[in-house]
Parts: sequence; structure tokens; C-alpha cells
Amino acid sequence: MKIIITGGAGFLGQRLAAALLRESSLPFSELILADIQQPPTPMEDPRVHCLALDLTRPGAASQLIDRDCGVLFHLAAIVSSHAESDFDLGMQVNFDATRQLLEAARHNAPAMKFVFTSSLAVFGGKLPSIVTDECAVLPQSSYGAQKALCELLINDYTRKGFVDGRVLRLPTISVRPGKPNKAASSFASGIIREPLHGDPSVCPVSPDLALWLSSPGTVVHNFIHAATLPAAQFGSSRTVNLPGISVTIQQMLQALEAVAGKQVRERVRFVPDETINRIVASWPGNFDISRALALGFSVDENFQQIIRAFMHDEMLRAGG
Repeated sequence: MKIIITGGAGFLGQRLAAALLRESSLPFSELILADIQQPPTPMEDPRVHCLALDLTRPGAASQLIDRDCGVLFHLAAIVSSHAESDFDLGMQVNFDATRQLLEAARHNAPAMKFVFTSSLAVFGGKLPSIVTDECAVLPQSSYGAQKALCELLINDYTRKGFVDGRVLRLPTISVRPGKPNKAASSFASGIIREPLHGDPSVCPVSPDLALWLSSPGTVVHNFIHAATLPAAQFGSSRTVNLPGISVTIQQMLQALEAVAGKQVRERVRFVPDETINRIVASWPGNFDISRALALGFSVDENFQQIIRAFMHDEMLRAGG
């Protein structure tokens, strides 16, 4: 069986590839990492092939998917603030390319598991205090709208038997390594990562704002779990709110101080940014995860655990 990861050059794509190469729960003969730029190889393994491919180009999806493809993890996307500032690019990458992948799967590999990374950004407007999987979506950003459109398509392609879709609404991922990106939620990693590295960091939102968070390790574990679940367990909807934890910005900084000390915590200062606040504050901060847990998805214990996991990963990267 062949597995494909789009967005294979990104942090989550690389981490997912490394996890697939280590685990045996999802056996495969070939792992293809595709991205607009040639992805690096996460580890030496003859099963891995890296491919530079622009998924917005006509015919690219059919070039990628053939009858041997058993699972596709579709991670490629233009992130939230970038999709908001460049509507056309966001539609091309986040929606049009997804539809072309679905069409290629429909014609070339209709039994393929299509694991799609959606987002809590599909929600917005007046929301209940705790959001369920059945809560209506009303995105307040172009990124959220593009993800919601893809959710509907994948559920319908699945209903028609064109693909075996699995839609995962991701929490905000924290703590990400590396540099800040154009995601509106980039600060959720920056206010932890930069202070731990000895650098100042700016938080653009209120300390009282609650975020729905998951660690990179937990979300990658949940990607793989989604691909191993029997289709019948999903029921009538293939869309799942992945488990996360609800943490305010203030609680995140308190956890940082508890783990790394007051001096590290004091490297964060608040500088409001109305554009970022408008986008992020429209996202829900608490979910009912009973369905996800019943399906066997995992959840982090607390934010201190997430910080310690990041510090451990950074030590391994520095040593490696």
C-alpha cells in the first residue's frame, strides 16, 4: 500500500512521516511526501520518496494518486492570516486543490482513505459555551470558510462512495518548533517557544482569551489513529472535533513560569493586534470531546505537559 502526505515539507508533515516510519499500525510499501518545494527526507528509508509538486497545477492531483494509494493525509494549506490577506491563493490551495485531489481519488483510487486536516476556524458567530461535533459552522475568516467547504465535499464524496473520508478538525497546535508563520494563531507557540530560547515575544490577544490546544505529538498520533479506524465507527458524519485542552493565555504563561521560571515568563509582553484578535477570538475555546474519545482519539493531560514535551523535543533536536 502507498501512503501520501501533502504538505510533506511542513512541520506536521515531517513529524507524521517520521511517526509512520516508526510505527507498525499502518503498514505500507511506499511513503510519498509531496509539497510545492521538495520535502526533506525525515529519515533514511528506501520506502520514502519526496516530490516537489504544485497541487494547484492542472493534472497534479492525478499525477500523485494512483490505484496503489491506500491513504492520503491532506495537510497542505495556506494558513489563516495568509488566506485572509490573499483570498485567491487561499481558494486555490485550500479549496480547489482539495477538490482536485478528491476527483483524482474518485477516478483512480475510490477505496482510498482521505484524511483531511480541517480546523476549529470553521466555527464562529454565536456559539454555545461547549461546542459539539454537531454544532453548525459559521466561519468568520476566509480560511475557515475554505475548510468548511472542504468538509462538506469530503462528506458528500464519502456518501457517494467516491472516497473513504475522515475529516479532523484540529485544535491550535502548540508548541510548534522553528520560526513564526503567517497563521493567526502563530503567537500560541511564540509566547512559549521564544521565551524558552531566551528571546522576547509579543502576545497580540487578551490574557483572558481561551484557546483550544493540542501538542504536535498528540495530533500526529491522532492522524494515524484516524487512518486505522473502521469506516463504520464514524456513523453518518466523517467529521470529528479532535480532542484538545482549553487554556487561557494567562494559564499558558502561568504554566510557562511553573516549568521554566519567572524570568522566562517575563519575556512575554502584550501588544494588541485587532486583526489577529478578531480572527482568533471568533474560534471556540471549549469542546465536548466525548465522541472523539469514544472513537479512541487521544488528548493531552495539561499545558505544563505540553511545554515539557516541547523542551524534550528541542533537546533531542539539539543533540541530533
